[in-house]
Amino acid sequence: MPDADARPTRSSRSSAVGYGVLLAAVVLVSINLRPGASSPGPVLQEVRDGLGMSAGVAGAMTGLPGLCFGLVGALAVGFARRVGMTAAVATGLAAAAAGLLLRVTTDSVPLFLLLTVLALAGMAVGNVVVPAWIKAHGHTVVLMTVYGTGLVVGGTLGSLATAPVSEASGSWRAGLGMWGLLLLLAVPVWGWVAWREHRSPSEHSVSSGPAPTGRIAHSPTAVALTVLFGVQSMHAYVQFGWLPQIYRDAGISASSAGALQALLSSVGIVGALVMPTVIARSRGLHAWMVTFGVMLALGYTGLLVAPATVPWLWALMLGLSGLAFPTAIALITARTRHPSVTAQLSGFVQPVGYALAAIGPFLVGLLHDATGGWSLVIVLLALTSVPLTLAGLRVASPTYVDDEI
Repeated sequence: MPDADARPTRSSRSSAVGYGVLLAAVVLVSINLRPGASSPGPVLQEVRDGLGMSAGVAGAMTGLPGLCFGLVGALAVGFARRVGMTAAVATGLAAAAAGLLLRVTTDSVPLFLLLTVLALAGMAVGNVVVPAWIKAHGHTVVLMTVYGTGLVVGGTLGSLATAPVSEASGSWRAGLGMWGLLLLLAVPVWGWVAWREHRSPSEHSVSSGPAPTGRIAHSPTAVALTVLFGVQSMHAYVQFGWLPQIYRDAGISASSAGALQALLSSVGIVGALVMPTVIARSRGLHAWMVTFGVMLALGYTGLLVAPATVPWLWALMLGLSGLAFPTAIALITARTRHPSVTAQLSGFVQPVGYALAAIGPFLVGLLHDATGGWSLVIVLLALTSVPLTLAGLRVASPTYVDDEI
């Protein structure tokens, strides 16, 4: 069912700001919301050596993205209500750029962590607010396709490019600092759009009628989407942090393990390109949701029984199951009508999801240390395919959260 409420918004917003500017803004924000979080991992040892950071503090730092995305994301909707969605995103990007650029200039571990939190907090605002901003500006399918793809590409670039740049420059500071420079490209564009909307608020009013006033937690679709997003986010962070080590412990070389991780990520890029269109044109997503669950279970089963036999097949299966992530992101706009409800849903779904993402890798590490192997970890991860599938089936039909609240 097309989103009728988006049509008047599209015409008013696009004529005032311009489709090209909207597209550029979404491209720039999407590719910048992940590298700051994914880039420290490849050079974590160098960062520790350079700052004199303990193993415990380094471990805590790896959990900061999920923690900040969850806690700050829960506050982002209220912040956007006070200053406006565009100004909120622009402010978040400016804070993220400042945090990433300043943290590479310090030798103090506490200050480095504080600036990391500042950068991640700025990204968290964008995580929650941008889907609602897209809903308010129209062109939802195209812009959500660009946004979801940019998130995956940005996260992949952060993990792939940081170490080579650090090695080429001879300093981990250059490898981490370049992502702050990339963020600086987005700040003036979003600042200009915010200024333009502030000067001409009548040209940017949302013509969607009054927003529903019920609580988002009363929507079964919202709750199910939160479970889907949370479980998949947990797997994404677990796979990002531990999958290469699982392969290496099975006898696969470090370079091959990295290539397998890249294979998994590349499947996500394809999914981000196609899933918003699939959602818009399909009557239901039931077959897709079952496929995500089956691929998740089979991928982990392969890692359990024969990790080094056909390792690319297990990575491919896990990558296919990971299409649940761009699907969940796209459903935030597809399962809402009013931009205000989109913002509430995004602010409900993502903080819980990223909280799980922060807890998952930590628990995996504890279980691995306690058991001395990966078997129990992999079995438990495979079993989470059940709640992922059930939650996916609940949001597979085109039901609107607006109607449920």
